[in-house]
Amino acid sequence: MVTIVFFGTSTFAVPTLDLLLESQHDVVAVVTRPDRPRGRGHRIHESPVKARARASSVQVLQPERMKDPAFLEQVATFSADLGVVASYGKILPDVLLETPRFGMINVHASLLPKYRGAAPIHRAILAGERETGVTIIRLVRELDAGPMLKQRARLIKPEETSEDLETILAKQGANLLLEAIADLEAGRESPEEQEHQCATLAPRLIKEDGIIDWTEPASMVHNQVRGLHPWPHAYTYLDGKRYLILQCNVCAITRPATVTNSTPGEVLEAKGESFIVAAGDNSAVAILKIQPEGRRAVSARAFLAGHRIRIGSIFQRRLL
Repeated sequence: MVTIVFFGTSTFAVPTLDLLLESQHDVVAVVTRPDRPRGRGHRIHESPVKARARASSVQVLQPERMKDPAFLEQVATFSADLGVVASYGKILPDVLLETPRFGMINVHASLLPKYRGAAPIHRAILAGERETGVTIIRLVRELDAGPMLKQRARLIKPEETSEDLETILAKQGANLLLEAIADLEAGRESPEEQEHQCATLAPRLIKEDGIIDWTEPASMVHNQVRGLHPWPHAYTYLDGKRYLILQCNVCAITRPATVTNSTPGEVLEAKGESFIVAAGDNSAVAILKIQPEGRRAVSARAFLAGHRIRIGSIFQRRLL
């Protein structure tokens, strides 16, 4: 049995915490981010990890500062064997990394050294990757640069969103973590140094990442729609209004002459279920689900039934 202090915040971390709580190991405390206001009403919400820990009567710590002496002293009193980190959201200082007897290990949702950082799943889909996975690493001072203990790959399906993939990788990462802990207990841990020269970054998402550039090929627009679900979503403007594009396909064009003469962002078809917009490189996007700002999401058919969209209208990158 290994005694563990668990660090995590988001939904991605919950399956790992669940498996640890169900295992023979002893989770002596859970560290998660402080409660924050969210949503339109700015109501205070606890993190998914905090909710799960409280339901299991596990002690929860929510430090504002990771170097707070009182917090560091409290973690030290647990005399934990191991620290486990999964989507916590803050860089841990050296003194914390060195507190557990066996150090700290992290569940990271990419095939390291690719996509180090806060948004590895989203960035992989945005880049059109066909494969991703999870990696268990030892935590070091540099971001996601520690030696690899375990790694497992998974194909990215063409229509999978970031939300879909996160659910799958969260469960995969939880199982892989238990394998890594078993190796540690048995003394068969075999860390492998990352190829640091091949490292790429996956910075945190911002709202502006969602702006659709219709001069890009349709495949990139499709990846943007998938990769930015459920936040910040891919979005565009038409006639002074903002629209979220929630689902789409790359569309095969059967009218080459029309495509050749069209402008990126131009509405080519808007009738029945067919809502087609020109993109770059003589390609087009078929919008399947759309959400006008401040309204509910609807199918293309329902949207077109309630909105008169002129053929030749141009979706814009910004509000004009």
